[in-house]
Amino acid sequence: MSNLLDTLNGKKVDLTPEYAWKLYNKGIDYKRAINLYDTVKVNENFFIGKQWEGVVSNGLPTPVFNVLKRTCSFIVASITSDNLKVNAAPLAATANTKDLIEPARIVNEELDALTERNRIPALVGEYARNAAVDGDGCLYTYWDDEEETGQDAKGGIKTEVVENTRVHFGNPSDRHVQSQPWIIISKRALRGEVILRAKENGQDWENIQATDDPVQGDYVKHTDDKVDLCLLFWRDRETKEIWCYEFTENCAVREPWSLGIKLYPLVWLNWDYIIDSYHGQAMITGLIPNQIFINKAWAASMLSLLTMAYPKIIYDKSRIRKWDNRVGAAIGTAGDVNNAARVMEGANFSPQIGQFLQLAKSETESTLGATSVAMGETRPDNTSAIIALQRAAATPSERTKQNIYASIEELYRIYVAFMAEYYGKRTVDMEPTDEIKQQYAFAGQEPPAEIAAKFDFKKLKDMPMTLKLDVGASSYYSEVASIQTLSNLLQQGVIDGVQFLERVPDGYVPGRRELINELKQRMTQAQQMPQEEAGAPEVMGGPGYGHLQRVINETGTTEGVV
Repeated sequence: MSNLLDTLNGKKVDLTPEYAWKLYNKGIDYKRAINLYDTVKVNENFFIGKQWEGVVSNGLPTPVFNVLKRTCSFIVASITSDNLKVNAAPLAATANTKDLIEPARIVNEELDALTERNRIPALVGEYARNAAVDGDGCLYTYWDDEEETGQDAKGGIKTEVVENTRVHFGNPSDRHVQSQPWIIISKRALRGEVILRAKENGQDWENIQATDDPVQGDYVKHTDDKVDLCLLFWRDRETKEIWCYEFTENCAVREPWSLGIKLYPLVWLNWDYIIDSYHGQAMITGLIPNQIFINKAWAASMLSLLTMAYPKIIYDKSRIRKWDNRVGAAIGTAGDVNNAARVMEGANFSPQIGQFLQLAKSETESTLGATSVAMGETRPDNTSAIIALQRAAATPSERTKQNIYASIEELYRIYVAFMAEYYGKRTVDMEPTDEIKQQYAFAGQEPPAEIAAKFDFKKLKDMPMTLKLDVGASSYYSEVASIQTLSNLLQQGVIDGVQFLERVPDGYVPGRRELINELKQRMTQAQQMPQEEAGAPEVMGGPGYGHLQRVINETGTTEGVV
C-alpha cells in the first residue's frame, strides 16, 4: 500500500484486479473493526420490527411496540418534507454578468428536469432514512449512455441510493468526500451481467466466478449466482480529474477511464458525527435498550395477565369427583355444599406499571424531538404556544437538516459538472439573440418569444456559477413578499409593466416571457409612430386676420385666398 499515491495517478495507473481487491478488503476490515455490519443489521431489524430475533421465548409473549420506527419516520419526514428548489446564478464578482443570465436560466431548467427525472424528493427521503437508521446516507451519480432524450444526443444523469456498508473511503478518518485519495463503491450483481459487461469492454471474463457476499454475511439468500462488482474512484494529481476502474475479485471489467469531471460523483451524510471516522452514529443506536425494555415490560405484563387475571376454582375432591366448566351445567356433590368449592381471585395488577410504560415511551420519543406537541397530539388551546413548542421540538434536528441541504447542493454541483462534460450540443428553448431579432426585423416579421436552438453545454466549464438552494416555506413566503413589493411599486408608477414582469419569480405568471416581448413591441411601435398620424397642428392666427385664419383652419391651405 505504500505506493498507493503513485499507482493511482491518472493515465500512469497500472492497476490489477488483485491490487484493487486489496483496497476493497482494506475498507471491509475497517468496517468490521468498528463493528459496522452488526450495528447496521441490529438497527435495521429493530426499525422494521424484528425485535425478538435470537431470543428464545419458551412460549412467552413476544410483543413488539415499535416506538423507534414511528419516531424515526416522523423525524425523517419532518426534515425532508420541504420542497427543494435549486437556483444557479452567475457569481457576483464575474465580468459580463448579463451574458451569463441566459445560460443560467437554461441550467436551472435542466436542473428542474433532473429533479423530476431522478425523483430527488423521494431519494432524499430514503437518503435521510438510511442515515437515521444506519448512521450514514450516500447518493451516487453516474452517466447513462443509453438513456433516450428525444434528441440526436443520447445519455442522461442518474442518481441512486447506496448503503453505507458498500462505500469505502481511502482515508477512514476523514468524512469529507472530495478530500479522499480514493473511494470504492461495491454492489452485488448477477454473474451473467458482469460477464456481458466484461465482454463488451474486451476483458478476459473467464475468471469471473460467483462469490459469497463479504458485506452482508449469512442472512442474504441466493448468493450462488452473484459476484461483487466494484468501482474504484481516484483523483489525478495533475489534471484533478476523477478516474474510475471497474473490477471483480479476479477480473478487470473495464480498464481505467477518466470521468472528465473534477468532483467525486457521490455525496455523503452522517446523521451524527463521530470523531476520527467517516461513519456516523445512527439516531436509533443509543435508544435500542429503551425499546428492549419496553418490549420486555409489556411481555411481563401480558404474562401476568394471562396467568393471574382470571379466577381459579378450588373444590373438594372428596365431595366432587370432577369439576364441570360448562355454562349452566349441574355439579353433583356428596353431603353439604358449603365449603365444597370456592373461587380464588387473581392478584391485582398495579396501574403504576402501565403508567411507567407510557412514561418510558413518551420520554424516548421526546429525546428524539418527537414530542406530543410536534406530532400534533396536543389540544391546541393556545395557537402561539403550540407553534413555539413545535419549533422548539424541531430545533434538535435542525443541524441534521442543514447538513442534508448542504449535501443536496453538492449533488447539484455534480449535476452541473456532468452536464458540462457529457451533454454536448442539445436543443433547448432560448430567447432570440440580437442577431436573430435583426434577421426577423429585416424580413418584416416579429421575433418569437422563444426559439429552439442548439446550446453547447461545454461552455459551462468557462462560466463561473454559484448554486443556491431555496427550501421550504421560508422561500415561499419570501417570494410572496417580493411579488407584493413589486405590485406596490407598479401601482405607484415607480416601475412599468415590463420591469414588473422581468422581476417576477419563475412560475407565477404563465407565458411571462411572451408577455414581456409583446409589451416591448407595443412600446417600440408607439415610439416609431409617424408624426403625421398625430394630426396637423392647428394654425393659430393673431388679431386682424380672422377671415384668413378661418379659411386656413377649414381647408388647411391658402390657395384661392392669397
